[in-house]
Amino acid sequence: MSHSADSPRETFVCIHGHFYQPPREDPLTGLVPRELGAEPYANFNEKITAECYRPNAELGNFRRLSFDIGPTLATWLSTNASDVLASIVESDVGNAFAQAYSHSILPLATRRDKTTQVRWGMADFKHRFKRAPRGMWLPECGVDHETLEVLAENGIEFTILAPSQAATADVDVGRPYRVPIAGERSMVVFFFDPGLSGEVSFNPDATRDAAAFASSRFDADRPLSLIASDGELYGHHQRGREHFLHDLLFQEVEAVGRTVIHPAAYLDRFGAADAVEIVDRSSWSCAHGIDRWSTGCSCTAGDSSWKRVVRQALDALTGDLDAVYEREGGALLLDPWLARDTYVQVLLGERALAAFLATHRGRDLSPEDEWRAGLLLEAQVYGQRMHTSCGLFWDDLSGLEMRNNLAYAAMAIRCIEQASGVALGSVFRDRLRDAWSAQSGRNGTEIYDEIDRARLR
Repeated sequence: MSHSADSPRETFVCIHGHFYQPPREDPLTGLVPRELGAEPYANFNEKITAECYRPNAELGNFRRLSFDIGPTLATWLSTNASDVLASIVESDVGNAFAQAYSHSILPLATRRDKTTQVRWGMADFKHRFKRAPRGMWLPECGVDHETLEVLAENGIEFTILAPSQAATADVDVGRPYRVPIAGERSMVVFFFDPGLSGEVSFNPDATRDAAAFASSRFDADRPLSLIASDGELYGHHQRGREHFLHDLLFQEVEAVGRTVIHPAAYLDRFGAADAVEIVDRSSWSCAHGIDRWSTGCSCTAGDSSWKRVVRQALDALTGDLDAVYEREGGALLLDPWLARDTYVQVLLGERALAAFLATHRGRDLSPEDEWRAGLLLEAQVYGQRMHTSCGLFWDDLSGLEMRNNLAYAAMAIRCIEQASGVALGSVFRDRLRDAWSAQSGRNGTEIYDEIDRARLR
């Protein structure tokens, strides 16, 4: 591959932090329960805020990081640590990314759901940062060409992927590329350095001394060294690493003659001339593409065959929810899918439901009609949340994350039944029967029934 004529003579360092927490609220109560292991804090959101988000904000690290902050985390912070969120937002100098809203694996989603996830994520970003996002972090870096098309259609310019997701073995991680997509368009992709990112993420010895790291680990011939890691690494997963990050970004990168930069600034200065293809249905955290969240694979310990059953059940439920929503919502709303994509305004508190429906109604709505329309839209929200990636990331069906996803499914089913009279629960629970938990010895139907009974109390 040829190098761009505009390749920089300077050398740059970019560190991207992916800051995210799944929705920890019990979907049945809306409250975050006490979580074992979070002591002395009530839950892990409180613990990680104290160990990571707050100290990094106080040190000013967000101003020099490239970062994304998930909508579920930002929502929790806005209520429980608003000063921390305000500091993060104030640190944005073009270095903040949006994130797909519910942290679902986008290559496994329908195009319609991809669009909603991207539009809701962009709306959440604009609500908080008061500008349109240029970049978007894809959950688990899950990608296919359709996902990139949806990003481009909605004005996103770039994303970050792992080099293993490039369709060529000799991709140069020291510069961005353009990935051709439909309509003679392209999406810019920055590839993170897997060696540096792995050292930072998984080798605590490598990050004990920022000066030693900077002097020994950057490739002198690489225009851009991009490190990507979970943001929670810096202070939570590895104690004290918020200070490593601060020293690296504010002192040691410059001490070795390099410049800290973020992707938008790099792209504005140097562009991305060369093209590369990506591997469809790939991610950074599954060696088998996206099997970890679909069919199951050896990325998780033990028997993961339950994942195929649960994935198929959730996908089938999505189809059932969408069919009822389109039929019932189509009788109430001008365009039910446009209404869904903009319903995030209600979720963000920007508009009251009545005012929102006044814009989207297809006819005069009675109070009962408005109630039904609201339930149909809420069913779509829960239907998006039941695909949160964390549920299928781990190794057992009975884990908290998967139980939460099943609870979201139960809530979606409940809303649909109240709004339309259509009962989807019995079919869904039957589809879970062949999914088994190695830890509890129970199948998916039994676990779902337990969750559903709790809903009815």
